[in-house]
Amino acid sequence: MLNRLSRYWRILATGFSFLTFGVGGLILRIVVFPLINAFVWEKQTRIALARSVIRIAFRGFVGLMHMLGVLRYQIIGLERLERGGLLILANHPTLIDTVFLMAFVKRADCIVKGRLWNNPFTRGPVRAAGYINNDTGVDLVTNCVASLRNGNNLIIFPEGTRTPQSGEISLKRGAANIAVRGLRNVTPVVIRCKPPTLGKGEKWWHVPKCMVRFCIEVQDDIEIDSFVADGSTEVMAARRLTEYLEAYFIEEVQRHA
Repeated sequence: MLNRLSRYWRILATGFSFLTFGVGGLILRIVVFPLINAFVWEKQTRIALARSVIRIAFRGFVGLMHMLGVLRYQIIGLERLERGGLLILANHPTLIDTVFLMAFVKRADCIVKGRLWNNPFTRGPVRAAGYINNDTGVDLVTNCVASLRNGNNLIIFPEGTRTPQSGEISLKRGAANIAVRGLRNVTPVVIRCKPPTLGKGEKWWHVPKCMVRFCIEVQDDIEIDSFVADGSTEVMAARRLTEYLEAYFIEEVQRHA
C-alpha cells in the first residue's frame, strides 16, 4: 500500500513539476526576456544575462523535482565543468537530460532546432540566449567552433534524439566534425537513469514503481590529437572519432547496467 501511495504521489508531483516548468517558461517569455531585450542593449551582455536566467530556472526545476521526491541525482566530476570552451558530449536517455546539464554548466551554449527559433512560445528565450540555430546549413559547424573559441561550453547530444527504448546508441557525425574542425578535446558526460523513465516515446505519467535515480558522470577528456595527428582528412578523422565515441558510450552505459 505504501509503495502504491508513493507512486501516486510521484505521478502528481511529476505533473506539478512539468506544469510549473511550463508556467515558468511562459513568464520568462512574456515578462523576463522582453525586459532584458528592452534594457540591456549590448548584445553579448544580453546573451550572458539570458543564459544565466535560463540556468537558474533549470536549476530550480531540478531542485523542485528533488524536493518533491520525484527523483534523486548524483553528479560525479562536476569540477571538470568549471573550465571554459568545453565541447560537452552526452548520451541522451531521458527527456530532461538537457535541463540537467544546462542547470549545472556555466556559460552553456547549445544547438537548437530551427522550428524552435520560429515558434512563438520558444523563440523569445532561444533568441535572447543566442543559441545556435541548426538550420544554418554549412555554417553550423563554423558557428559551433566560434562559440567554443569565445569560451562558451557547447553541449551536444550526438545521438540527435533520445536513446530508443531498445537502448541502442547510434551517434551522428556532426559533433565529431566540430571537434575535428575546431581541434577541441571532447568532455564526455555519461547519464544513467534507474529505473528508466521519460525515454523516447514514453509519456510523463508512466512513472516507475520506485523513485528514479540519475547518475551524471563527467569523465576525463578525450584527446583529439590521436584522431588528427596522422594527417588524414577531416572527414576520415571525424568518422574515426564518431566510431570511437559510439563504442565509448555503449561501453560506459552497459558497464553500469
